[in-house]
Amino acid sequence: MPDRIAEPWGTRTPYARDARWPVRVDTRLDDGVRPEDVDAWVPTASILHSNGDALDIAVRDGRMVGVRGRADSRVNHGRLGPKDLFGWQANRSADRLTRPLVRRAGELVETDWDTAMAAMVDRSRQVLDEHGPDAFGLYTSGQLFLEEYYTLGVLGRAGLGTNHIDGNTRLCTATAGEALKETFGCDGQPGSYTDVDHCDVLFLVGHNVAETQVTLWERMLDRLEGPHPPRLIVVDPRPTLPARRADVHLPVRSGTNVALLNALLHELVARDAVDHAFVDAHAIGYDELVAQVADCTPEWAAAICDVPAERIRAAADLLAGTDRILSTCLQGVYQSHQATAAAVQVNNINLLRGAVGRPGGGILQMNGQPTAQNTRECGADGDLAGFRNWANPEHVRELAALWNVDPESIDHHGPPTHAMQIFELAEQGDVRVLWISATNPAVSLPELARIRSILAQERLFVVVQDLFLTETAQLADVVLPAATWGEKEGTFTNADRTVHHSDKAVEPPGEARADLDIFLDYARRMDFRDRDGAPLIPWHDPASAFAAWQECTRGRPCDYTGLSYEKLRAGGETQWPCNDRWPDGRERLYDDRDFPAHPDRCETYGKDLLTGEPVSAEAYRARNPEGRAMLRAAPYVPPEEEPSAEHPLRLNTGRTVYHFHTRTKTGRAPQLAAAAPEVWAELSVPDAERAGVAEGDLVDVVTARGRVRARARVTEIREGSVFVPFHYGTWDAEGRRDRAANELTRTAWDPASKQPMFKQAACRVERVAPAEDGRPAPAPTTTASRPLAPVAATAGGPDARVTETTGPAVARGGP
Repeated sequence: MPDRIAEPWGTRTPYARDARWPVRVDTRLDDGVRPEDVDAWVPTASILHSNGDALDIAVRDGRMVGVRGRADSRVNHGRLGPKDLFGWQANRSADRLTRPLVRRAGELVETDWDTAMAAMVDRSRQVLDEHGPDAFGLYTSGQLFLEEYYTLGVLGRAGLGTNHIDGNTRLCTATAGEALKETFGCDGQPGSYTDVDHCDVLFLVGHNVAETQVTLWERMLDRLEGPHPPRLIVVDPRPTLPARRADVHLPVRSGTNVALLNALLHELVARDAVDHAFVDAHAIGYDELVAQVADCTPEWAAAICDVPAERIRAAADLLAGTDRILSTCLQGVYQSHQATAAAVQVNNINLLRGAVGRPGGGILQMNGQPTAQNTRECGADGDLAGFRNWANPEHVRELAALWNVDPESIDHHGPPTHAMQIFELAEQGDVRVLWISATNPAVSLPELARIRSILAQERLFVVVQDLFLTETAQLADVVLPAATWGEKEGTFTNADRTVHHSDKAVEPPGEARADLDIFLDYARRMDFRDRDGAPLIPWHDPASAFAAWQECTRGRPCDYTGLSYEKLRAGGETQWPCNDRWPDGRERLYDDRDFPAHPDRCETYGKDLLTGEPVSAEAYRARNPEGRAMLRAAPYVPPEEEPSAEHPLRLNTGRTVYHFHTRTKTGRAPQLAAAAPEVWAELSVPDAERAGVAEGDLVDVVTARGRVRARARVTEIREGSVFVPFHYGTWDAEGRRDRAANELTRTAWDPASKQPMFKQAACRVERVAPAEDGRPAPAPTTTASRPLAPVAATAGGPDARVTETTGPAVARGGP
């Protein structure tokens, strides 16, 4: 029974190219509970990362007592990561919200549901009467269920009539969606996790897969340790585990991704390593791309990126040698400078090689959250439901017909409002009601001093529905206790389009309610009606909401019409599209080159990658009348905030394997909290020496916006970079406001995707005090944060031991 804190990725099961990934079932039960003691194993999937690991919840006496990986899952083949194995314990935390709260005389006090909902409805009606629908902002999550997002989207767009709807997916996955739209005309991951089984090259760009999608890295590791391993290229300024395993590691200077990627494209063109038959038949924009990268030699890029030119050529050698390239991106691209432009250049590499829609040849513009794909599909962010185009009147009419409302009641006269703009409108007094569901912007948004001041405004009525009294909930006027995963029923879709059904395993605590029930109750109390006078939202439970969603997707790229709760329960997860043509789901998109880029079908007409200016319907139709894939060129532009004499270093923020987002759940799981209990700051040996800093010293990381106090961890991170994990909340036990990385980050965003640039700020490091009794930083030793100094290894001990089961019986279908 391995210690899965000390060994987050578990035991290896190597396999060969084009073989099936072996099964390994991971089980974690409360002490004293044996598998035969479990009353029921309830199927679901993880909501603490975007991988979609399928698992069963163990229930005994009406209580969660553990989890077990599902052997029949196409996603994880029974494996679970540390957040899967231990994070469920947060559901049982003693500080769960169990009754609604309302603010009276400046204090939050408990109340009943009728009182809390009446306060919401009264203020909503008042604001509608006095200011109109544009005074409403809805800010949701990447952790709710599909049925809840769709209901929220209808409630907001057709009920309230506001265009100010977005999710915290804006912070993690907006660029993924935008890059796919810019290349293929529509959102939706082209690739499949099974491409790991077939690829010859893994190309990981700004994607620390070992810590963000643990079981996907296990799949990659098992290929790397089997016969015919793929070659591995990693673009990352930190010494991540993938970087240490890489054949070519490109430790790029933060903010220069486009320069590096343009040099790789230059090399492919210069070597004529282009699948001309594919490009000529199925893509547009080749000549413009060739012209853009003509002068982007490896030497040119080396001077900008501080990566040796010979390493860039070595990476190009690998990319030029095969069409079985699986490319992935995540926050090192999406939260950095020129985010969409960089992600699109990765797409361009695969298009030039014809590495799309074939086994081992694919793209995964990864999601950061478990249900981020659903936020985008359902229109609970800056999109319209069913991947419809807000600038296409026919798409708006389709949606209006589905909802039985007048098309003009759905605001589509400009692009939907993104999250950072919603908060800006609240700051200006234009947004008067802000309803926040299942997210914690008082820790997760940039420039937190500003965010706190916005949320604390007297004129802004803030509603928060969540599991705990988070930093954001503490600033709310109404707090609604929500049920969570395992306490409600619904569906959700992972990063490779795999749809999971999640059953209710246990009752929520106290008076907590499912988010769907809260949304439906609000719509009923507001008496939202369609144009015939019937209730705007006719569904009443998860199953009927799912049926309504299926109709919304009929004929769209994300077609769910072939799915049902019964099918998902009986056969497990299924990828969309699932319909008459693909009754068992479609493993990878574009295998028949049917790109959804036709002007009548596409989700967007695109944007200027440098300015974000939308392309007109007429210009798009003239450029791409046949709906081909699009090669989009972009020049490198230097970042706005560069190091200076006052702030000579580049700040990076990010995640660790043991935590998720703002630790709302993982900070309440004892094993995970102990593995990474406090914030730290990573810096290189030269930078530490210049600052007079050693391992464990107390330091301040300072930007123009604030400072964070942390213990120093000296690692092999590239010189000139500082890394601070963003999970840690604004307040510690002493009430200090110096733990949250987003005290430091900028209010700035990518012009195309509108995703904040968390990874683009200049900083300095100041030594405050020596290490206490020689103690090291509280950073894990098992991850990219591995120290250079001798430090006791991170371990979980007996409480972190997990049963791993392999063998023929398991491989045939599990225990």
